[in-house]
Amino acid sequence: MLHSIVVPCYKSSKTIRKLVEMTAAELDRLGRHEYEFILTDDCSPDGGATLAELRALADDYPYVKAISLAKNAGQHNAIMAALNYAAGDYIIAMDDDMQTHPSQLHFLLEELERGYDIVYGYYPQKKHSPFRNFGSYINYLTVRIMIGKPKELKTSSYWVIRKFVRDYVIQYQSPYTHLQGLFLRTTRNISCIPIQHFQREVGESGYTFKKLVQLWSNIMGYSVVPLHMATVCGYFFSALSILGAIVVVIRKLMIPAMPIGWPSMMVALCFFGGLIMLFLGLIGEYLGRMFLGMNRNPQYVIREVITKEGSFVASEIPEDPALAGTGTPLTDFDNNQPG
Repeated sequence: MLHSIVVPCYKSSKTIRKLVEMTAAELDRLGRHEYEFILTDDCSPDGGATLAELRALADDYPYVKAISLAKNAGQHNAIMAALNYAAGDYIIAMDDDMQTHPSQLHFLLEELERGYDIVYGYYPQKKHSPFRNFGSYINYLTVRIMIGKPKELKTSSYWVIRKFVRDYVIQYQSPYTHLQGLFLRTTRNISCIPIQHFQREVGESGYTFKKLVQLWSNIMGYSVVPLHMATVCGYFFSALSILGAIVVVIRKLMIPAMPIGWPSMMVALCFFGGLIMLFLGLIGEYLGRMFLGMNRNPQYVIREVITKEGSFVASEIPEDPALAGTGTPLTDFDNNQPG
């Protein structure tokens, strides 16, 4: 049974070799000797150091394949690029910073073999900053509300999925990828298991506030709940304004000398004007994403695919005869272990 390990790489020249070698050693220890690594360099701004290390790994180990993206696509899109080249029966996602530690992998694999389609590792004690933990909590609430994520399901970037899940997920073509949303609309046979969260070994997280907000907003592509909320708010404030108008008319009839307040009118105009603009912007966001989807804005652009046999542009990778005509790239390559 082939295991595919997909890793998005961003300024990870100092950690990625250790991750690959430790994960390979852990899989060998577990008696799982068939595996491949698909490493995606998300256009790391480090002078080519990460890509050079990925080339060296691909040259050293026949089970390593590296993908170089022409521009930064974001973590989830970088994983999508790797998934398109993963051939495993089980697909494992890990981070490049050693926080998703290879020593915890056996917990996820044992849980998956109990019959689940997807297994997440989650961290009872996270080693993130308070800001990052707050962002994770907001994302957790959003996903629960917008796509019905089960309350007891806890997630992270450390997960294992079955091949059929991968086959469905890679059919998604929009650039606004949110893997958790794709998983939840593929299957609900999902489990999570507590694992240890390790400290980042080198550097700091590449997620800025802007990138976290962009990732959080991607969940809009999997739900129309915000539009329903806009409708409900419209009904609520329309009813409120009618009640307010009735109250004003009654008070004016009862107290003819009652002055009509200019400040209160301006406050109401500004409030409702802002609310209208907010929801027009929300609708515009949906329309904009539909427009970009129809224009086939790519999730990622692959500059080259690197294996032990050499480097290829994506169009030069031969197709698996069994998948001919599907547009699915060949992902099966030599999985013999060194030595």
